[in-house]
Amino acid sequence: MKVTKFGGSSLANAFQIQKVCNIVLSDDDRKIMVVSAPGKRTKDDTKVTDLLIAVAKARLAGNEYEKELQAVLDRYIEIADELNIEKVLPGIEDKLRKIADADYTDDIKYLDSVKAMGEDCCARLVAYYLNASGHKARYCDPAEYGLYLEHDVQGKAVILDESYTNLAKLAEDTDTISVFPGFYGVSKNGEIITFSRGGSDITGSILAAAVNAEVYENWTDVDNVFAVNPSLVKNPFPITEITYDEMRELSYAGFTVLHEEAISPVFSKGIPLNIKNTNNPSAKGTWIVSKRTHYDSLVTGIAGDKGFATITVDKYLMNHQVGFLADLLKIFAEEGLSIDHIPSGIDTVTIVLRKKYFTQEKEERIVNRIEKELGAKCKVDRDLAIVMIVGEAMANSVGIMARAATALSNAGINLRIVNQGASEISMMFGVSESYCSYAVRVLYKELFRY
Repeated sequence: MKVTKFGGSSLANAFQIQKVCNIVLSDDDRKIMVVSAPGKRTKDDTKVTDLLIAVAKARLAGNEYEKELQAVLDRYIEIADELNIEKVLPGIEDKLRKIADADYTDDIKYLDSVKAMGEDCCARLVAYYLNASGHKARYCDPAEYGLYLEHDVQGKAVILDESYTNLAKLAEDTDTISVFPGFYGVSKNGEIITFSRGGSDITGSILAAAVNAEVYENWTDVDNVFAVNPSLVKNPFPITEITYDEMRELSYAGFTVLHEEAISPVFSKGIPLNIKNTNNPSAKGTWIVSKRTHYDSLVTGIAGDKGFATITVDKYLMNHQVGFLADLLKIFAEEGLSIDHIPSGIDTVTIVLRKKYFTQEKEERIVNRIEKELGAKCKVDRDLAIVMIVGEAMANSVGIMARAATALSNAGINLRIVNQGASEISMMFGVSESYCSYAVRVLYKELFRY
């Protein structure tokens, strides 16, 4: 059995949906498909998810929202008309209006429920179209099939373990194509909870793990994952094979082709992930595997991401104080903050974390606690980007760090942090946010010699 996930660009209009359904029907092993909300039809178009956010924001602001809601309905009306399945529209409109008009007491929960309707309505439409075309298909309600989520201390959606047992029943009916909406699940009391943007990747990975799929196919609009963001360089080097660990590092550092949290479920089961192009289904795509069989290049990929902050803690003879680091990390844990990197010196240690979670209120509390409880000085910096060089082959090579640092230095880019783990699978450089894209281009030019 294969689980297939299709992104928003693959479902943007009726023609794309026909293409997606033909891909699923071309392989009898493709029995579970996960769909995103319809994406942009043209470069200047608006994604359905963004249209839904406009609906929610209008209502939350106390304004009339019929115009915004009609814009969403018009997208589905256009698709249904072109597919000749107008009978699906009343059900879609009823669901959209029910969610948009629902009473609410929590703004975030209301926004989540409205956003999720992009995927939900798309799944209903695709399942209806398959049935109308003479193929047995079913829309799968995440609540009915038991995709249970909850929020962690940072507010991120995490799956409950029992969900995997619940979802395993999707594999029982091999005569039917299951169409599952991506991006969201429900709490145990039935409230809609969404993953972060792009979270349909996570849904597909969860379903693949639940049914022990042969492969998880993630269909998008590119033939391959590339060694660098294609918007930054011309003709970037294509990656044909990459490990889970390498992809996890690159996704964390800004690779947008796959959500960074989508690796974990399939990784736990050793299920290979194949990224393929809806518009060129014969292309082999990029395989994400447990262990590589070949290497196309010494460095697998380079990525950069903004939005980091650092707290540098300074205390003389820190290294002689037993338990200092444990006491320091305890403060962050009690504030519900996860830590990304911890580069250190003899008398200093720097904590790197995502600044979207490191609010001004938490910064003030943490700095005060460190100074009072640990007797240390603190310096906070909120202008940091992380640039990663990733590649398993680097572990058996000499001089990559020297080449990278020299190239960045020659380009006039100041390195504020340099960090490399013992596994040598990745090298991390901290630079000012304004230099993020430039640093990626400099490193790509040096290490791929374009």
